[in-house]
Amino acid sequence: MLEWLVALCIVTLVVLIWPGSQYFGIQRQSHSPFQILGTPQQGADDKTERCREGQPADEKAPTVALICKPSALANYLLKHCRTFSDYAPAVGWTWRASAFLQSAYEVCWPYESPVQFVRDNLQLSDDGLVSLDWAVPSYQKRRRTSSHSTSPVLLIIPNSFGRITRNVLKLCEMALSHGYLPAVFNRRSHNSTPLTTLKLQQFGDPADLREAVRYIRYRQPAGRLYAVSESTGSGLLLSYLGECGSSSYVTAAVCLSPVFRCQSWFENGLCWPLQWALVLYQKICLSRYRTALAETIQTDSLFSSCSLRSLEEALFCHTGSVGSTPRATAGTCNSSSSVSVAWEAYWERNEPLRDVDEVAIPVLSVCSRDDPVRGDTQSTVPLELFETNPHFFLLLTDQGGHCGFSTQTAGSLASALGTEGPVAAPNRGMERHGINWSHRALLEFFRATTDFFSAEERAKQLAARRRGLGGGVGGRVFRHRSVSICKRVPACSHNIHAIYNWQRSYTR
Repeated sequence: MLEWLVALCIVTLVVLIWPGSQYFGIQRQSHSPFQILGTPQQGADDKTERCREGQPADEKAPTVALICKPSALANYLLKHCRTFSDYAPAVGWTWRASAFLQSAYEVCWPYESPVQFVRDNLQLSDDGLVSLDWAVPSYQKRRRTSSHSTSPVLLIIPNSFGRITRNVLKLCEMALSHGYLPAVFNRRSHNSTPLTTLKLQQFGDPADLREAVRYIRYRQPAGRLYAVSESTGSGLLLSYLGECGSSSYVTAAVCLSPVFRCQSWFENGLCWPLQWALVLYQKICLSRYRTALAETIQTDSLFSSCSLRSLEEALFCHTGSVGSTPRATAGTCNSSSSVSVAWEAYWERNEPLRDVDEVAIPVLSVCSRDDPVRGDTQSTVPLELFETNPHFFLLLTDQGGHCGFSTQTAGSLASALGTEGPVAAPNRGMERHGINWSHRALLEFFRATTDFFSAEERAKQLAARRRGLGGGVGGRVFRHRSVSICKRVPACSHNIHAIYNWQRSYTR
């Protein structure tokens, strides 16, 4: 009850203080419904014209820019992902046209979802606990999924503050309706996960997530693994993909409204009402462990923090051993110089883009120019990353807020996705609520990348078969080989070498 009262006070303050044009101003509409950027200016016109095929010349719609490096996969996405250009945000004097209000609505407003969760508590190597909440339909009698199921697994990483939002619940519901097995990853102490050690997970430390992925592979060995992150949770997903590289066992990933430059965001990226609300929420979640945490940190400094930076420093920046865990440290930063050194060292280990060159799978980021949480697009979105790295794709909209992306006809978009995901959709009846455009886009992205990989593998197998059965002496030698040599090894969906070879095809 307290958090709803706080949210109401924040919304009231912001509406009274911020200019009305900040919320209800209608941005200038572009005449180009869909654009692809990331190429030199002299070649951009050709790409843009190709993307306009099938669109009426006089149609007016907000621009959705696909920013990426030209590649075979990029061309395939442009051809098969129609949802990318099918975004119609709410306009006019409605709260859904406000970037701030629709963002606050997705975060604070309750959502009666038909989805229920079955929790798996995972004990880590250091005796800590994280949890995976597996989403299941409320009408399903069998609560556990067979380990022999070939359904793809959708690993969902919520925001770094542990709040399960409407956006996450609606994504679980839609993923179930398209045949996925959604699993929400909860960090230590988040979402009622018990804190059994005095170690909290640092912002970009993927060690716990790595063990969770290992468990998912053990439980569902036959299903492909996809990953989606929300808001600041994208920092953890990008860190994991960068550190693991081609051994991440993830087929494709999507970041919804990610925060890329996290250090500067913690330092000065949020306005005071939003920052105050997030700090208060973290204090409420940590207050139950105040006595235990007092053994490793100064709780007085922690609970007197007034900013995200000071709270993060109180939790993880300790003098004497910057690179160690909270258990091995004593005290907090006692001087401004030590605080600065510890803070810089902390982000050297936790900045999400520190190992971005090692990412070896396609990653789609869905962002909005009017995101009130991330900040200005030019200074907070690394456009050069998407223009030069063939693994990264950016869908940039003019409107949408932070994890909002409300549409004019949200309730009538259930059939707009067209083709199903990697498997059939046995739970189509669950889509009884409005569908978020970003959710449709990410599911279509997963389907398109999976189809592209499958086509590439079939082409490779066909080429290899033609080389092996090319006739002449080579063909006769092949027919006289022993059965043990010619025996076909069953393909595993988590074959590291197969995943690694994919990048050779879609980056050409």
